[in-house]
Amino acid sequence: MVPKPPQRDLIKIIFNNFINSLRPRQFKGNYIGEDYFGNKYYEIPANPSIGKRKASRYFVPNRKEAFDQELTAEWEAWLRGRRDEPPTREELVRNLSIMEMKQRNAAELEGSYGEKDDKGQVLPKKRETIGTFPKYNEYEIIPGKDPEKKY
Repeated sequence: MVPKPPQRDLIKIIFNNFINSLRPRQFKGNYIGEDYFGNKYYEIPANPSIGKRKASRYFVPNRKEAFDQELTAEWEAWLRGRRDEPPTREELVRNLSIMEMKQRNAAELEGSYGEKDDKGQVLPKKRETIGTFPKYNEYEIIPGKDPEKKY
């Protein structure tokens, strides 16, 4: 005699799901960290027993009324689930210093060494423009004319 495979009891599954839905759930997340803009990041862990396979991640902005919030790339990757671990403070500081160094180098390449803002950052040089396009001295504006001549 061949044994019968176990069958699923539909009534039992529905009853267990109903009982699990009555259990209290976690609505407030666990504090994970903060970025240098002042945004706070939270996570509600996954709970496979109620069918929640992924953790819920969210942030509380520093200024709640401002709609143009900035997020660091590291925290945004964590929020969207592209990375498992939240960024460390050392990683954030290192990436911020690299970003500031790139901004200083780009401003120096533009050729303005004397103009600085109130924080001491080098400002990019403002160029003379025609309409909305930049004008460079080494390129001709009118085809066939010498770019050195003033018109």
